[in-house]
Amino acid sequence: MKLTAQNNVPTNYFSNPLDIPIILAGNFGELRSNHFHSGLDIKTKQRQGLPIYAPADGHVKRIKVSHYGYGKALYIQHPNGYITVYAHLKEYAGAIEEYVKSTQYQKEEFEVELFPEPSVLKVTKGEIIGYTGNTGSSGGPHLHFEIRDPSSRPMNPLLFGIEIPDTTVPIVNSVFAYPSSPDAQVNNSQNPIKLRLIRQKDGSYKAAKITALGKIGFGVSTNDQQDGASNKNGAYRIKSSFNGEEKFNILFNKFSFSETRYLNRFIDYGYFKKNRTRVQKLFRQSNNPLSIIVNEIDDGYINVEEGFSSVYTIDIIDFKGNKVRISIPVEGKKEEVKDSLDTGETSDYVYHTQGNSITKGKFSVYIPAGSLYEDTYLDIEASSDTLKLHKDVIPLHKNMTVSIDVSNYSKEDMSKLYIGKRNYRGAPYYNTTYRNGSKLSAKSRTFGTFILAQDTTAPSITPLNFADQQWITKNKTLELKIEDEISGVSSYRATLNGKFILTEYDYKKDVLVYDFDDNIVADSENKLKVIVVDNVGNSTTFEATFFRKPL
Repeated sequence: MKLTAQNNVPTNYFSNPLDIPIILAGNFGELRSNHFHSGLDIKTKQRQGLPIYAPADGHVKRIKVSHYGYGKALYIQHPNGYITVYAHLKEYAGAIEEYVKSTQYQKEEFEVELFPEPSVLKVTKGEIIGYTGNTGSSGGPHLHFEIRDPSSRPMNPLLFGIEIPDTTVPIVNSVFAYPSSPDAQVNNSQNPIKLRLIRQKDGSYKAAKITALGKIGFGVSTNDQQDGASNKNGAYRIKSSFNGEEKFNILFNKFSFSETRYLNRFIDYGYFKKNRTRVQKLFRQSNNPLSIIVNEIDDGYINVEEGFSSVYTIDIIDFKGNKVRISIPVEGKKEEVKDSLDTGETSDYVYHTQGNSITKGKFSVYIPAGSLYEDTYLDIEASSDTLKLHKDVIPLHKNMTVSIDVSNYSKEDMSKLYIGKRNYRGAPYYNTTYRNGSKLSAKSRTFGTFILAQDTTAPSITPLNFADQQWITKNKTLELKIEDEISGVSSYRATLNGKFILTEYDYKKDVLVYDFDDNIVADSENKLKVIVVDNVGNSTTFEATFFRKPL
């Protein structure tokens, strides 16, 4: 087993999990919503059902089946201490599939989390362990593949010798300067400013010269592309220097899940929410413990003095060493400030080091200590059953609690109430709502507008590939569409002739599927019963009889 000298990582231990050329839809460390991507998203030719091969000997350590997140996921422990992870599977293979399905029927639940003993499900290198799919929160068919170290920290799989052809230099989208002290300014502004970039003949970039003074930070929006795909993935390394001295160095080799949400401190969160572009800040602010920052001087900031000219450079380097450089000429000069810093002052100022309780109308809000990264003003306004709780332009690291007094409602009406968060269409999206007497509460890790909403409409159930009193011997599945457009589907249960049957819910398509290969059907005449309950307790029962020739 060959080891790399620098990181002691085994580079020829794991083989590729798929028997196709590895082309990436997403790479390690890529910036995602509230987290860094913890593995490789491997394209599967827009298909499901490709076999997944164990890249080394080991045993199944964990299995998790969920409607959301990783969907059907598999975790394999290897003798060298590393763990490999496979997510969004269509199904497991062989003994693993039998183990999962028997447990699901035993528990009469689709969603399960299992931790088999090491001797129960052993795997050998090259054995088929599952099939690629699109389950969970996947946006299209692919295999999410991870390698975790013995402490369960995700590592960049490319460190282990997985080869991805890449001859393309990273893409530069934009660069920003951030005045970061009370006396700081850039180009007559105390606010962050986007710099004008000019591409050079050699492929590098040069920014138009800036005039600046005081403590300044910089940020960059960048992507990487590998050969064979147009997907815009994440950068591997970003280094910045000031007059030749390295100031900041970011490296996406490893991180821990406990730190991944600090991505929201690492990026310009407000700019992302307004413009859907993630700018990585090349300076460390308070309450940013990220280990991907492997070197820094003065937290990455530069101090620009009157009368001095200097150059700030940013180097963006991919895993294969392809590099692009950005040079920013800086002239130290105090100028008239024409764009003053807007503090957004309001009557509600909250401290990040302590819990904050705020009451507005019928609503109360509790923001725990450590939820915010810094002290800030919040714009909060309540009217009737609506609470405008700032805008989602400031990140929250922990859940805050939003509560409302509903004592003016009857008990019958109260049971159908919930707290919703207004989505982009203005409709209230269900937030898990807790009831304590006449008080409703919900938790949220984003600011926005919260609404007291009501759902008195039961879910709908519609058969898709069969009808009542129909012969369906040739059907391989039973498929039903289950929908609840207000508070959403909470639970479902299906039985055939009074026996529980395992149905799989695809929330992206609102479809519930039963597979006849489960061999529950033994009679010609079969009575199907499906019960669907929404998030406030409204329920619908669907019943039908179908006929099927016994096998």
